[in-house]
Formats: sequence, structure tokens, C-alpha cells
Amino acid sequence: MTSSSRRTSARKKAEAPAARADGNGERGGEKPARATTARRELVENEMYEQATRLFAERGFAGTSLQDIADAIGITRPALYYYVKSKDELLAKLVTEVTNGPLDELRKLIAGGDLDPVAQLRAIVEIIVRRRATQPARFRLLIRSEAELPEELTSAYDDSRRAVLKTIAEVIEDGIRAGLFRPVDARVAALGVLGMCNWVAWWFHPDGRDNADDVTEQLADMAIAALRRADHHTLDGEGPEAALKMLRQDLDHLERILKN
Repeated sequence: MTSSSRRTSARKKAEAPAARADGNGERGGEKPARATTARRELVENEMYEQATRLFAERGFAGTSLQDIADAIGITRPALYYYVKSKDELLAKLVTEVTNGPLDELRKLIAGGDLDPVAQLRAIVEIIVRRRATQPARFRLLIRSEAELPEELTSAYDDSRRAVLKTIAEVIEDGIRAGLFRPVDARVAALGVLGMCNWVAWWFHPDGRDNADDVTEQLADMAIAALRRADHHTLDGEGPEAALKMLRQDLDHLERILKN
């Protein structure tokens, strides 16, 4: 579906609830019916896409709700059905970008039916797919960090820390189970998260790379970087290699004891 056809579809679906909210189409004093979930998701997604583009081009201060309504192809009153102000729209956009992956990760971990290796693979897949399908939204969020209101900055920081903590805990579980190498789990989590987030800058949905292939390859790379060999092997020969392996295990034991 082209951008123009998406806007046409969004306009038709957005104007129906807005018209009822203005009193048009009401029958016998019935309360206006709320838009269906599918309709609302379609219009909100188009609203996020157009707002992201305009904020990136003109800046937050230089973009009005009328500009966003015009970009979608609906009236401003119709847009008010979905969002009441530009600040509310920004808050919705930040929440959608930050809390979306976190909610999925928490649901994944709560399932409890995957080992740490499978959990880490699924985590990478969740984050990479979001960055590959919504790159502009994430880039806008990163570039606009300094301009976010204090309450949004706080919520954003909390969400980032929660995502990092979730990944680190999965890696630590894998280390304790002997599945991952004895590394600093937080540093490893930062590396995995950085690899996933960077996709938003180099991946182009209409480019040479396929989102599914990219997702699978990055998941394989994350696992390969951390997974321990089936048997304890020395990195080299002689006593120095043996001491290096022992130091790794001792460093890991020391971190556990400190925590």
C-alpha cells in the first residue's frame, strides 16, 4: 500500500468517529459509537508516521496539529478524536517507542518456557524487528532527547534501564547455567542492545536487506558472541592459557559474591 492510499484509508476511517463526535450521524439520541480497535490502530499508526516525519523535518516547535492533520488528509477536528494536543501526541509517540519493546520482553520472560539462549534470541528478534519496521520513530526519539519534557525524559530513562536490566539478567542466567561465557553481564547487555538499536540507522525497509534475514543474522551473532563451548577449552597453550581461563571464572565468581 502506498503512502497516498494509506492516508486515504486513514482519512475515511478517522472522519467517521469524528463526525459522530460532532453530532453528525447520531440517531435517536444514541451516544456516538467508539471507533473499532482496528480503525483506531490504523489511524494512530498513520498519525505517528506523519508526526515523526514532520517533527524530523520542521522540529517539534515548528509543527502544528493542523500540519499533521493535513499530512494525514483529515480535518483538525477529526484529529482531536485521537489526540488533544501536540504535547499529548509526543507523549504517545515516546511511550509507543519505549514501552512497546519492554512490554514484549516482559511477556517473553514471564512465559518461563525458554532457556537463556532461546530468551536472548527472542529478545534480539523483538528489538531488531521494531527498529527495522519503525526506524524513523526511534531516530527521532534519540535526536529529541534533550527537548523532551522532564516527565517524558524520566519515563524514557526508566524504560531504557528496564530493557537493559532484562537483557543483563537473561545473560547472567545463561552464565550461571554454563551456557554463556563468564563475562560482565551488563557490558554484554549493552553490546547486544547497541547492536540492535543501531539497525534504526542503517536498515532501509525498501533497500537491499530483508528484515527477516537481518533479524536472524543479528540474533545468531548475539548468541555466538556469548555462548560457551560445549567443553572447557583453553585459548592457546601452556600455563598462561590455563591461568587466563581460571581468571575468567574467578572474575565471574567475584562478581556474584559482590552482588
